Amino acid sequence: MPAGATRRPACGPFGPGRARPSEEQAVTVLRSILFQIAFYVATTLYLLILLPLLPFISRRTLWRVGVLNWAATNCWLLRVIAGTRAEFRGLENIPEGPFFIAAKHQSAWETFALLPLFSDTTFILKQELMRIPVFGWFAAKAQMIPVDRKGGSSALRAMTRRAREDAAEGRQILIFPEGTRRPPGAPPAYKFGVAHIYSSLGVPCLPVALNSGLYWPRRALMLRPGTIRVEILPPIPAGLGRAAFLARLQHDIEGASDRLLEQGLAELGERAPEELKQRAAAAASSPLSTPVENS
Repeated sequence: MPAGATRRPACGPFGPGRARPSEEQAVTVLRSILFQIAFYVATTLYLLILLPLLPFISRRTLWRVGVLNWAATNCWLLRVIAGTRAEFRGLENIPEGPFFIAAKHQSAWETFALLPLFSDTTFILKQELMRIPVFGWFAAKAQMIPVDRKGGSSALRAMTRRAREDAAEGRQILIFPEGTRRPPGAPPAYKFGVAHIYSSLGVPCLPVALNSGLYWPRRALMLRPGTIRVEILPPIPAGLGRAAFLARLQHDIEGASDRLLEQGLAELGERAPEELKQRAAAAASSPLSTPVENS
């Protein structure tokens, strides 16, 4: 080789065995499509197997045999096909005795992946979901708690009454305090409904932060390989006023979720969307917004 010449890397600037960005993206899209197909096939199979048994099995049997196995299957498919794993921190913060769970909601992922962490969970969900054929039948059998978001105070009272009944039976109620999926780094929009649940139940609240929306975005086909991080935070004890509770809940969940978002962005590196980087920077530099008085 002539003096001063530079050796060209045999595999290009991306190093041996490393695909170019366009190739990486194509592989990610393919893996995402395969996962989506596998997810819906597995879900359909579970529904077909369990549907004829629905009138004859108990709620607890449906939970143990159906829901938890379905959740475990989805997590396995996600890890094997899409390359998206999960890391759970703070498991030691799960208390003994009665409590309810308030979790950040960014993705479809937490609707199944959080379930195996707890012994007997019930969701508070939109009433419209109960009207969906098949899904609504299973949700009713599992005794999920519907809430009419347009029903005002009467709907709120009905929801809290059901929540008290389920808590008395030893079930852990899981609520998404923002009411719907929010993109990572988006300004928080906490509703006062979770504060009503807190004051009505009189039990500790277990906050859960996560960054799932970074890897499985809302209404997106493509999933990103990497590690979804979940942080189970120290419980908020019973007995606070509603406003004080909601302020603390938002502070704890948003602070931890922002940290997890930063860690996820660092993991993704150049693969992280610029929009998310800007949103994370804005979230880090702005104070948390005031919770919204809305159930």
